[in-house]
Amino acid sequence: MIRLSRTAGFTLIEVLIAMTLLSVMVLLLFGSLKIGADSWERGEHKTANVNDIGITYNFFQSYLATAIPLFKHPDEDNRALSFQGQAQRLEFVSTFPASLNRGGLQLFSIYPVQDAEGSHIKVNVSPFDPDSDDVAEQQNPDNEVDLISGVASFDLEYWQGESGEGNWEDQWQDRDFMPRLVKIKIGLANGSFWPDMIISLRVTGNPDSQDSDSIDAPGNADDDDNDDSQ
Repeated sequence: MIRLSRTAGFTLIEVLIAMTLLSVMVLLLFGSLKIGADSWERGEHKTANVNDIGITYNFFQSYLATAIPLFKHPDEDNRALSFQGQAQRLEFVSTFPASLNRGGLQLFSIYPVQDAEGSHIKVNVSPFDPDSDDVAEQQNPDNEVDLISGVASFDLEYWQGESGEGNWEDQWQDRDFMPRLVKIKIGLANGSFWPDMIISLRVTGNPDSQDSDSIDAPGNADDDDNDDSQ
C-alpha cells in the first residue's frame, strides 16, 4: 500500500491575515514618510520666509535708513524734496556701499507691480539728477529688480513728531523735511506672517535749517580733511 506524504503549507486564512498585516505596516510606513516630508517642507518654507524677512529688512536698513534729504531744483520756486512717500510708493536718495563700485547719489523707487506671475514689490535704482522734473525719466527699466514676490498687500506709513508725540501718516509729499520713522507693512499671498518693519531715518532735518543734522555729499568729508591738511 502506497502512503501519500503531506507537505507543510499555509492555509487561505493564514495568507489573508499575513496580507492584511503587511498592508497595515505599509500604510503606517507611508504615513510616517508623508508626515516627515510635510514637516520638512514646512520647515523649508519657514526658513525661506525668515531669510526673505532678513534680506528685506537689511535692504531698508542699509538704504532707507541712510536716505539723504536733498532738493530737486535748487531754486526756491520749483524745488521739491527728493524724499516723496505715498501709501504704496516711496522715493528717496541714498548711496551704495563703496564695494559695489557704483558711486554717486542714487534715486531709489519702491512700488508694487501686478503682472501675469503675480504681485511683486519692485525696486528701481538710477543715478539721481536734481534737475529732472519727472522721476520716470530717471528710471532705467534695466535697473528694476524684484525685492519680494507673492505679495498680497504693501502699505507704507510715515511718523511725524518726536519724543513719542506725533502720528502716523500715509502720505509724505511736498514737504521740506523727512519723517523720523517709516513703517513698512507687507502681507504675503501664502499667508506667511511678516512683522511690521519700522525704519529710523538717520537724517531727518530740513537741509536749509540751521538746526538740522549736518548733511555732506559723499566725499566731502575727505575733501575737507585734505584742505585742512594743506
